[in-house]
Amino acid sequence: MKRLWLATLVGALTVLLAVVLIGFRQAPDGDGSPDVADAQAQSQPIQFPHDIHAGQFTIPCQYCHFSAERSVDAGIPPMATCMGCHQEGIVGGRTDEAQAEIAKVREYYASGTAIPWKRIYKVRDHVKFPHMRHIAAGVTCQTCHGQVQEMGVLEEMAPEAEDLRMGWCVSCHIERGASRDCTVCHY
Repeated sequence: MKRLWLATLVGALTVLLAVVLIGFRQAPDGDGSPDVADAQAQSQPIQFPHDIHAGQFTIPCQYCHFSAERSVDAGIPPMATCMGCHQEGIVGGRTDEAQAEIAKVREYYASGTAIPWKRIYKVRDHVKFPHMRHIAAGVTCQTCHGQVQEMGVLEEMAPEAEDLRMGWCVSCHIERGASRDCTVCHY
């Protein structure tokens, strides 16, 4: 009897906490901006146009972000994936600027050096976001990341990607009837 009462109380408090925190906005860092990317102000090392790759050529997100359906992280493609299309003489850019960016990809590949991409989308350290669970539940990449296939080079988080904060996530979980147990999303 005591366990049932305690379980009911914990469940009620969890729901109450989730309802109270729906509009919760995490405090910004000391500079007044949300914690989305430490090196966000810096340009990406390769000006990778998502609107060309995912938009014009309709390459699925998971072709490059291959581990999203089976891992917590979406992953960054290995250089061999890029080189599958961008080997000398196969697919080149239509403009001088595009050709210069593809040349950089080839240089990284030839040197065996990983491209030092700047992180764009990031949740707080105490939050776990398992990509594979969201994909398995039918959540599209665009739900959280915005219409990436219409964006050029990602230098900052897309405005339509909301802000990846707790209230927005809890609202989505409520809409979809997903778990709102604190331990599902927090360490």
